[in-house]
Amino acid sequence: MTWLPYAPARAALFRLDPEAAHDLTLRTLERLQQGPLRCLLAQPRIDDPVTVAGLRFPNRVGLAAGLDKNARCIDAWATMGFGFVEVGTVTPRPQPGNPRPRLFRLPAAEALINRFGFNNEGLEAFIANVQRSRVRQERRVPLVLGLNIGKNASTPIERATDDYLAGLEGVYPHADYITVNISSPNTQNLRTLQSDAALEGLLTALAQRREALADRHGVRRPLFIKIAPDLDETQIATIADALQRHGMDGVIATNTTLARDAVRGVPHAEEAGGLSGRPVAEASNRVIAALRRRLGAGFPIIGVGGVMDADGARAKLAAGADLVQVYTGLIYHGPALVTEVARALREAQREGRQ
Repeated sequence: MTWLPYAPARAALFRLDPEAAHDLTLRTLERLQQGPLRCLLAQPRIDDPVTVAGLRFPNRVGLAAGLDKNARCIDAWATMGFGFVEVGTVTPRPQPGNPRPRLFRLPAAEALINRFGFNNEGLEAFIANVQRSRVRQERRVPLVLGLNIGKNASTPIERATDDYLAGLEGVYPHADYITVNISSPNTQNLRTLQSDAALEGLLTALAQRREALADRHGVRRPLFIKIAPDLDETQIATIADALQRHGMDGVIATNTTLARDAVRGVPHAEEAGGLSGRPVAEASNRVIAALRRRLGAGFPIIGVGGVMDADGARAKLAAGADLVQVYTGLIYHGPALVTEVARALREAQREGRQ
């Protein structure tokens, strides 16, 4: 475990406005990560190597995108035992996101609702932060880094592909893998990119540009597509078929949900935005299982949504995921969750081989 006990830190943070606590945490991590006090964040990394999408992951537990939108704390996350870290979502141009308040805790349900709207400092600042990290400069820490790209709110949905191609061009030399976020509920019309015709056009353009970038840089970066939990079987099948047809390397399932059935009557449950945490686990696992049935064995799936403990992580693997990511669970349970989940998944794999 880390030298900093999480329970008192959580108690103090939960007395603050949720976004103020979020910002304070990132500022603290950013200050600690480059100095001698970074040892306060450190905990052992569980060794459970696995190869997915041609990448060697030190273990199966990653940080989900959204927590560190500007890639400010890569070195801090690297000390906490993650096998991989995904930062972003970044848009080509800086944007403030939606008006505050836009982040709400639902402690009784171990959940969050956010309507951030891709608030970030833009692609140029994001890339500078990635390049500045010791993880990328020294390459001594065995950490896989994913960079997550999206579209600006001011870009018409008909021109969304332009933003994704700009993002792909910018992050390509600096990523181990790239995630295309078409599933946030907080950017108007973004989820329409998951529909048949729009998805076909976007994936065609991404696949073509990726091949050009692979030729230019001499390396082929894996492309993952992040999808929503609020999809029916027909929509999931359409997406799965398109991913394979266009040579995508994997899928991340899932983003936050718009459904509120699991939190009805809980304070803040009716706030607009995406619901994350324990209540999204069932929907996420349903999508993962449907994807696995459609995609067959071997197609990489990263499972995210409602991983609050070892059982939640094991359920993701049982549904068909190869790797898992955490976000809301980290806020409620702290860095010890990373070690707990990584150890549980290692044990589950060993038991499965026996």
